[in-house]
Amino acid sequence: SRPILDMSYSRHFLDFQGSSIPSSMKKLVVTKLSQNFREAVTLRQDSPVPLPGDGDLLIRNRFVGINASDINYSAGRYDASVKPPFDIGFEGVGDVVALGLSASAHYTVGQAVAYVKAGSFAEYTVVPSKEAVPLPSVKPEFLTLLVSGTTAYISLKELGELSEGKKVLVTAAAGGTGQFAVQLAKKAKCHVIGTCSSDEKGGFLKSIGCDHTINYKTENVESVLRRDYPEGVDVVYESVGGKMFDLALNSLATKGRLIVIGFIAGYQNSTGLPPIKAELLPAKLLKKSASIRGFFLNHYFSEYKMALKHLLKMYERGDLVCEVDFGDMSPEGKFTGLESVFRAVDYMYMGKNIGKIVVELPHSVNSKL
Repeated sequence: SRPILDMSYSRHFLDFQGSSIPSSMKKLVVTKLSQNFREAVTLRQDSPVPLPGDGDLLIRNRFVGINASDINYSAGRYDASVKPPFDIGFEGVGDVVALGLSASAHYTVGQAVAYVKAGSFAEYTVVPSKEAVPLPSVKPEFLTLLVSGTTAYISLKELGELSEGKKVLVTAAAGGTGQFAVQLAKKAKCHVIGTCSSDEKGGFLKSIGCDHTINYKTENVESVLRRDYPEGVDVVYESVGGKMFDLALNSLATKGRLIVIGFIAGYQNSTGLPPIKAELLPAKLLKKSASIRGFFLNHYFSEYKMALKHLLKMYERGDLVCEVDFGDMSPEGKFTGLESVFRAVDYMYMGKNIGKIVVELPHSVNSKL
């Protein structure tokens, strides 16, 4: 018989290790709209631990993911109607510690799960059971797939039209989602070019199959592309924006496709937008019969579970590298605890990470009751 905790009767309950779940917890809350994460977000020390409803799971978060768009969320750019205070953080991996009666038909206390839902920067999060993804174990590598991996997988599948021999340029290739774009394009037998900001990142990219790395700090990306790919590139997976967008656009081959999955170069601006040379855009596209496609994961949730399932299988077979960056090389060391989310966001915007930035939330088990 598996343990079922019906939360409808009691505020005080046990988790699966027999320790008491506290009545209060730490969480991060947006208290002021700003693209400056430190100004926008407050660490609350004594928020009530939420109670799961009939179809919900209460998850104790063990690992949470940092995304470039966390500062778009703290600036209120996704939904102008939402006013502070509101919870922040998009994705988490953890253990089910309590659940509603209906949810217990599919889940059990102690199960490892992942989820994508606003409010993951907290010690505990309530997630509808239908939105949770069961995992074989609680591992930070699984977190890399939730947003970063699925973004690369679905956008390249739906918009990339990849086929053998195509030339694919991935910008910010050693980042959280770039690492997957590189690997998936290689698996489609494409020739992959990746831009990055250090020789160390270039070495990582070569280790995951990137054919040609360009260090934009020491090389002129445009002239390298013009020299080595005079006919242009067929697909660009673009997440930087600004000058990099202009350069990528100019480097497209005839019938080339540019997929915009973000423009991190502008997120710290008051508008959230990096300037681009857009006046010539129609002429440039027409001249090459080229196209630009935007990709926002929320519009592709019908594909989401299939994509994640496929990526999880690839990882478990050893066919996919899921690089995690815990900030061990950052000045103050590993990102541990919600307090370190602020440092982790800074680290991302300094361009230091190789792979997906993940924060660990350690949990000390209370004495047994």
